[in-house]
Amino acid sequence: MNDLTIPACFYRVSVKALILDEQNRFLLVKEENGLWELPGGGLDFGESPHQGIARELMEEMGLEVTYISAHPLYFFPVINPKNQHIVNAVYETRVHHLDFVPSTECLEIKFYSTEEVIQLKELMYPNVLEFVKHFNL
Repeated sequence: MNDLTIPACFYRVSVKALILDEQNRFLLVKEENGLWELPGGGLDFGESPHQGIARELMEEMGLEVTYISAHPLYFFPVINPKNQHIVNAVYETRVHHLDFVPSTECLEIKFYSTEEVIQLKELMYPNVLEFVKHFNL
């Protein structure tokens, strides 16, 4: 069974890391396509959300997680640029350091405020724009 396509009636679960700085800005990663995204990614079958976040941050950024909140702080659906239905579970996350290793899935990292995201909305993934609607409420 090599067909890994997502059925049209299915929401893929995406776990995201909310990493904040002292100014309450959140970390975003710039992907190869030039768009900015919350760190994290799709949950693999049988994987817990905590395992998924730790795996994604290590694979994409070379960062070791030191803390993940017990429950998601934010949970919302979105349709991604590939027209796939995704449900995002965003967990408060801390890492040992931010000396990341660049990869095709993470060319650059930067902390953004909600205002900056709104100003640069054409450079953001749809889920980042949806996230800022809920952040700081």
